[in-house]
Amino acid sequence: MKITFLFASIALASGLLFTNAYTSLIDATSWGSNIPHSIGAAREYFKNVNPGNFFRVFSPANQVLALLALILFWKAGPSVRILLSSTFVLYVICDVMTFAYFYPRNDILFRDAALTDVETLTKTWRQWNSMNWVRTLILAAGVISSFIAAHRIYTVK
Repeated sequence: MKITFLFASIALASGLLFTNAYTSLIDATSWGSNIPHSIGAAREYFKNVNPGNFFRVFSPANQVLALLALILFWKAGPSVRILLSSTFVLYVICDVMTFAYFYPRNDILFRDAALTDVETLTKTWRQWNSMNWVRTLILAAGVISSFIAAHRIYTVK
């Protein structure tokens, strides 16, 4: 039964991974396509809800599942424990990046900076876009670490 929690963690993290990649490939590309007009359109589009509404629910849920998997498989052996600990830490790093790096840039892009300040908007968008790929790679490393842990769990049995 406890393997279900590990698989739920992998499934949720994989969903977050692909949602994050989608944001880089589609949304962020669109935001930077014709600054300041594209940023203005994104601001209008995100007036009621934005991707943060999604990530504020599913990212903490992902961390809870990763932590639960770590607790449940603590006695599965040192390699599994290290892999699941790494997974949890990687997911926490993604959230720390979100709060420390992305939220301030989201404020600049979608709230604070005047649409006439094209230089600031362009610089901020470039920073956001390149670092989102870093965040995506960190999420991918967490997913891979979880899969390796699951493999080791099954090969030990």
